[in-house]
Amino acid sequence: MHMSNTPRSTLSPDTFAAERLLLLPAEVLLADGCHSGKAVLIADGCFQEVDDAQALTRRHPELPPIVLPDQLLMPGFIDTHHHLTQSLGKSLVCGEPSEIFKRVWVPLEGSLDEDMLQLSAKLAALEALRGGFTTAVDAGTRSAGDTAAIALAAEQTGLRCVLGLICNDLGGTAAMHEGPQILQRAERHLERWEGHSLVKPSLAISIPEAASDAMLHATSALCAEAGTVFQTHVNEHLQAVERSLVARRQRPLEHLHAVGALGPQALVAHATLVTPDELNLLRDTDTAVAFNPVASAWKGNAVAPALQMAAMGIRFGLGTDGTRSDAFRLMDAAETSQRLAFGLASGDSSCGGGWRWLEHATRGAADVAGLTGLTGEIAPGLAADFLLVDLDVPEMTPSWDRPWELVRYANRDQLTGVFTNGRLRCWQGWPVGWDARALLRQVREASAAVHQAPIYRVHATAAQHRALHPSRQHSPQHSPQHTQHDSPSLSRHRQDASPQSNQHTTERHHP
Repeated sequence: MHMSNTPRSTLSPDTFAAERLLLLPAEVLLADGCHSGKAVLIADGCFQEVDDAQALTRRHPELPPIVLPDQLLMPGFIDTHHHLTQSLGKSLVCGEPSEIFKRVWVPLEGSLDEDMLQLSAKLAALEALRGGFTTAVDAGTRSAGDTAAIALAAEQTGLRCVLGLICNDLGGTAAMHEGPQILQRAERHLERWEGHSLVKPSLAISIPEAASDAMLHATSALCAEAGTVFQTHVNEHLQAVERSLVARRQRPLEHLHAVGALGPQALVAHATLVTPDELNLLRDTDTAVAFNPVASAWKGNAVAPALQMAAMGIRFGLGTDGTRSDAFRLMDAAETSQRLAFGLASGDSSCGGGWRWLEHATRGAADVAGLTGLTGEIAPGLAADFLLVDLDVPEMTPSWDRPWELVRYANRDQLTGVFTNGRLRCWQGWPVGWDARALLRQVREASAAVHQAPIYRVHATAAQHRALHPSRQHSPQHSPQHTQHDSPSLSRHRQDASPQSNQHTTERHHP
C-alpha cells in the first residue's frame, strides 16, 4: 500500500475516529527507548501489534495507514499520587508551611457536596489530561460525598483513575463511621468498581495516626486480597514523625510495619524523611513509594532519596500530590530534586541518566499503582493509553538523546493528542466531545463554596506580601490599604479562622 506523509495541517480529531487505527509515527517510545520505522495497530481499545512499519502495513492492507510526521508516540504518564477533589483550592496553599491538610484541605473537602466533588474532580482530570497524564491515582476524598462523583468525572473526561476510599476510624474526614461500617463500605467500594473500563478501586488511610491499628491492618489486607493498592501518606512532615515517636515510640513507617500494613499492595506517598532502617523495611516488604518532588519543593520537609531507592530495588513512581499536572515538568523536577539534594554532594551529574524518570513516570508508575499488564507502555495487549508529542519544535531539534530531551526540554504544549482506551480525549490541549470552557465557567461560579470553608492561611496573598515588603513601605500608594489585587475572601479567612478559632476544625477532622 502506498504511504505518504500526512501533512500536519490536515491532522484533526477526525483522523483518529475509526475503531481500528494503524499509526505510523516518526518515533515510538518502547521499553528500551525510542525507535523509528515502527507502526502501531490499535483495536478494541488496546495495542494489538507493534512492529516494523512496512511489515505491519503489509499484514493489514484493509487499513489505511495514518502517517504521523514529526510525532512521537509514547505511553501516557501515570500520576501515582493525586487528590482530585482539591483542584478548587490549588493556589490557596502556595507559600504555606507543612501540614496544609489540617488548615486547608480538610476544611475545603469537608465543605464539598457531591456536585462540587464531581466539578472539582472533572477540573482536575482535565488538567491531568492536558498535562500528559492518562492515569491518576486518587488518594481519596475527605468529603462525605459518594466517590461515584469522582468516577463520573473520570468517565466524562476519559482519565483512567485508581479511586481511593478513605477508611479512617480516628478522624480526618467529614463523616465518621464505626469500624465495622467502614469495612463494609470498603468491601462495597472494591466490588462496585471491579471490572470498570477506566476506574480501579483502592482503599486508603489518610495518615497512619488517623486509624486504629486494627483498621490499618484490615484495610491493607482487603487490598492485598482484592489485588489493588492500599494508600497512605507517610514520613512527609517532621511534625507527623515526631507525633508518632511520642505516641508510639515508632516512626510512621515502623508503625505500619508493626501492624502488618506494609507489603506489595501498599503504596506510601512521600517517604521523604526515611532512615536507613526504614528504607530496608520498604525493600524487604516490597512496599511501593509515590515520589512527589514538586510537593517536596512546595511544602515538604525533605526530598525522597529516589535514586537510593532505585539502587536498593524499592519500587517507586512519580506523583504530583495534586500540585501541578504537567508530566514533563514533573520529570524535570524529579531529576532536579535528586541533583540538588544528593547529586551535588556526591558529584553525580547524571542523576538517573534521563531514562529513569521516563521509566518511573510510565511503566514503573503502572507497577506501583497496581496497573501492570493494563497500561504503562506501548505493548500488545495493553490498553491504548498514549500520547502524540510534536517533535518539530526548536527545543527538540536537533535530537541527540531523545530520553534526556523529553525529561529536560519537552513541554506540554507539544502534546498533539492524548488517548485512553484507544480514544482521543484531548487534542492540542483541549478535550474532545465536551465543552471545557463551560466547565471553567461553572468552576468560577461555584467558588463561593471555597469562600465558605473554614480555611486558615498562614501567609498573605502575593499582592499583600508585596505591599508589606519593607522596600514598598516608603510609597503611600503601595500601602496594604491600597493594594489593588487584594483578596477580601482570603483576608477574611485569615482573620476569622485564626489558629484559636480554627482549633475546633482541626481537632474535629484530625486526631
